[in-house]
Amino acid sequence: MQNQEGLQADGEVKSATSVPATEFDEWANFADNDIMQQHSAIHAEEAEKIPYVADKEPLSSLAAEYQSGSTILLEKIKVLNEQYASIRRTRGDGNCFFRSFMFSYLEHILESQDQAEVNRIKANVEECRKTLQGLGYTDFTFEDFFTLFIEQLDSVLQGNEDSISHDELVVRSRDQSISDYVVMFFRFVTAGEIQKRSEFFEPFIMGLTNATVEQFCKSSVEPMGEESDHVHITALSDALGVPIRVVYLDRSSCDNGGVSVNHHDFIPADSNLPNASGGKTFSPFITLLYRPGHYDILYQK
Repeated sequence: MQNQEGLQADGEVKSATSVPATEFDEWANFADNDIMQQHSAIHAEEAEKIPYVADKEPLSSLAAEYQSGSTILLEKIKVLNEQYASIRRTRGDGNCFFRSFMFSYLEHILESQDQAEVNRIKANVEECRKTLQGLGYTDFTFEDFFTLFIEQLDSVLQGNEDSISHDELVVRSRDQSISDYVVMFFRFVTAGEIQKRSEFFEPFIMGLTNATVEQFCKSSVEPMGEESDHVHITALSDALGVPIRVVYLDRSSCDNGGVSVNHHDFIPADSNLPNASGGKTFSPFITLLYRPGHYDILYQK
């Protein structure tokens, strides 16, 4: 389950990857008490009943959760249903953002068989390794996690002796010895990016805690089970060059009284995107549903 606190942005900070201050400030709006009561309700005992990555379900299963709840949430789920066909839930154990990203990205490679993207992400992973080394991390603290991620990435490319099917990807994502290692890979990548660009991230971190950037990474990014927020998503998206869309399900309404579903696209710096010099606009192929306290995976129609 994830953190919902608002982030205060410094208006002086400029970056191709920065999220406008208003976007960070709006984060606080998603901390809806009613939804929090329902989803903070995924206590550790209950969370353990859910696989790390569940089977895909029709989006109608989401509406069933709110039948006796807020009318506006049911209306928003109807709006979601116009664009999205299904949802894949992840365990609410504090790692659900990283777990959702992990499965969604590997699933995308398995379905697209995009060798160019695999080559690009491997180059970015190598840069992330150098970043951690430059920050003083010793190889043994992170190398196993990096190695396992590359193995999983190679395995979803077909035609190799170790290639896996979609069903096997689901099985591996539920295997703690594999799934947790890949989550730790993403946590180290995120921590490295935050510290490498500490001047950019510091104002946002100060909006969450009085800790230094390094302390924040040690206490709120690297440990398993620590919740993720805009800072984590921005850093991971930037480091790997992978755009991410987060769709927000909350009780906010439009000024005109209508019902709409807000989303935010985390778009990395152009230099980190594939074929950046081609002037293309890249739409996220990873879409996550955020309900205060939790991330799941959404699938478009």
